[in-house]
Amino acid sequence: MTVHKSPSTRPERTWLLLLRPGIGIKRWLLAALVGILLTSVGLAFLFVLLMQAGPLHWLVLGFLPGWLRALFFTALGLCIASIGALRLHQIILREVWPELRTPESQAAVKALLKRQQRRNGPRVVVIGGGTGMPQLLRGLRAYTDNITAIVTVADDGGSSGRLRRQTGTLPPGDFRNNIAALSEAEGLMTRLFQYRFAESDVNSEPGQRSELAGHSFGNLFITTMAAITGSFEAGIAESSRVLAVRGRILPSTLENVTLCAEVKRTTADGRTEWVMVEGESNVPKAGGQVERVYLQPAHARAYPEAIRALLQADLIVAGPGSFFTSVLPNLLVESIRDAILASSALRIYICNVATQHGETDGFSVLDHLRKLRQHAGDAFMMTLANDNYSLDKPPAHNASWVTLPAPGETSEFTIFTGDVVDVTRPWRHDSEKLAARLMEIYQEQRARSPKV
Repeated sequence: MTVHKSPSTRPERTWLLLLRPGIGIKRWLLAALVGILLTSVGLAFLFVLLMQAGPLHWLVLGFLPGWLRALFFTALGLCIASIGALRLHQIILREVWPELRTPESQAAVKALLKRQQRRNGPRVVVIGGGTGMPQLLRGLRAYTDNITAIVTVADDGGSSGRLRRQTGTLPPGDFRNNIAALSEAEGLMTRLFQYRFAESDVNSEPGQRSELAGHSFGNLFITTMAAITGSFEAGIAESSRVLAVRGRILPSTLENVTLCAEVKRTTADGRTEWVMVEGESNVPKAGGQVERVYLQPAHARAYPEAIRALLQADLIVAGPGSFFTSVLPNLLVESIRDAILASSALRIYICNVATQHGETDGFSVLDHLRKLRQHAGDAFMMTLANDNYSLDKPPAHNASWVTLPAPGETSEFTIFTGDVVDVTRPWRHDSEKLAARLMEIYQEQRARSPKV
């Protein structure tokens, strides 16, 4: 087992911003110079032809010896170029340079460079669902626009579950969260999409529950858009376009799948019993240790665009999020798993910073990885795990830290570590720290292996 610690952070250099790799300025500057050179050569040939026979013979002093003409035009050219350069220098120093040195102008230039870098950023595919996935997507937005989120459709609880049963559509909840995370107007979109209608309204009788009670606006918006466009995937695409989403959000499958689990638990008299649980929302309520999860139907067909995105990816990330109910359901779709294994991309699993009550009680990093391998084979043999346990606040919700292997403990997995925990909510990842460490690992691995 290889454990890689996060290196110390170095201050970013701001000089020579325009020559940074990936922006594209250097290659197009070179192309422009080559074009100017070729144009100059062509004009020179034309000029020579006109000089040899034509009125230009006298204008270019053709009656003088060649060496004298060369000396005259060289001196004349140097004088004109010197005067032009001097005046240009004066104008730049007096008018342009003071404006470029203002904080506003520098901020605008840096914003332009970042936008160009994001357009040329790596193709990243994130697999998961729940509340963990949007945390990563928010951080990745600073590094690339080429983001594809592949989202589970096994959710059957809350507002999503009700809409799924009432309308027959796929559950929109996880899609809603990720659309808000990738929207250009994320702050407003998050508040709007996450708004939940109250249990009763002004027109309801006392004690009567409103028909919209518990529904979030985002779920209703996506469901309505799916009805208007004629399909769930088109509804997601149109919702993303309307809300200026940077990236794509795709379902892992369009089939109406149900997540099932085999749970081992101990009875009051000390006996061990096995319970078969059906429904994603029922898995954490089973009161035991989840040993295995599976889908019904077992051979659900993957969404083709999700397969294409995986095969074209530079980086594939699973998680973070509820391990058994958000991450694994996507990997249980056989074609999704096969596409991950066939892809040449770097593949990393983001391990949760804290255990989740009812799902991963007492799990360590290696426990997550072994269960992941049990369900998805060798799809993810690398992981990024938190190594900051120094916070005063312990993880909440009956959770504990997901601990790293003890020194000297061996395994077949490669473990990268870093401080990726949110100091205000230590049961979650910090978006910026997580994305920064992930992209740092990606750059390191790509430098070692050009195929990555």
